Amino acid sequence: MRRPKTLVAMGRPVATRLLNAQARSRLAMIADVDPHLVVDDFTGVDLSAVEVLYTSWGCPPVTAEVLASAPRLRAIVHAAGSVKHHVTDAVWQRGIAVSTAADANAEPVAEFTLASILYANKRVIDIARAYRSERENQDWDARFPGFGNYRRTVGIVGASRIGRRVIELLRPFDVEVLVSDPYLREDLGVTRVDLDELVTRCDVVSLHAPDLPETHHLMDAARLAGMRDGATLINTARAALVDQDALTAELASGRLYAILDHTEPEILPTGSPLYDLPNVLVTPHIAGSLGGELARMADLALDELARYARGLPFEHGVEPTSLSRSA
Repeated sequence: MRRPKTLVAMGRPVATRLLNAQARSRLAMIADVDPHLVVDDFTGVDLSAVEVLYTSWGCPPVTAEVLASAPRLRAIVHAAGSVKHHVTDAVWQRGIAVSTAADANAEPVAEFTLASILYANKRVIDIARAYRSERENQDWDARFPGFGNYRRTVGIVGASRIGRRVIELLRPFDVEVLVSDPYLREDLGVTRVDLDELVTRCDVVSLHAPDLPETHHLMDAARLAGMRDGATLINTARAALVDQDALTAELASGRLYAILDHTEPEILPTGSPLYDLPNVLVTPHIAGSLGGELARMADLALDELARYARGLPFEHGVEPTSLSRSA
């Protein structure tokens, strides 16, 4: 196996967390690379011999100017999800192969979503808060009639990598799963419906669509009003998919529940009611790969780099035509 000349291009703090000693050692075995050299700015960097960029969050854009100084560049292996932030049109025009670790990043988001669905239907957060403040056991059946997961209906909005993985994780449970995605053509083994029908039928609605102009405020005031009383909205995607003012009004009324891993702004102002409403759980964008989960992305990207070194096509290659409807 040949060892292609490779450069690590990402934010330096990202590299410290992403590339542990084992990953750096494997990277050095696969490629001709200095695993301790991390570039977060291509200005003044000698790219003349570089064949592969091993990238992650914080990689500077690979522009036409950058490519002009990198005549041998043939591949970009991205140890994270979306490549839109650094892979420019010039990359595609030059025919450079691009790979992504989006599948690896989808796994923790799907796991977080599964836990959120099960907790939401079981009313775990509400009961824990009540128990902590009141310090006494109660008739929880009477307080939360019909709570639990048996025969509940869960709606997945967006048959993305994450949405599909959530569907797979839900298979062992006694729940009905509905999916809504205008681009879905294949049979995922669950019931496909349009979004307006989905929101009216589901006990939990979980968002997994990309942030695109056509998905802006996908969950608008009308669709939020159409959700069942007591239903839960889960958003591990992007805040722009939801009319946050309309959602806040519904939550303040006590009619709906929400688990929000992304808000607008991402750090809510101190006075935001979303912090204190008892029917809301807000988390600081932690559903995706963090901590030890970063190693999964590094490993997948190293697998892809090894495939490239052996002359094989990427298993997780990115097609430019798919970017218009992906994150």
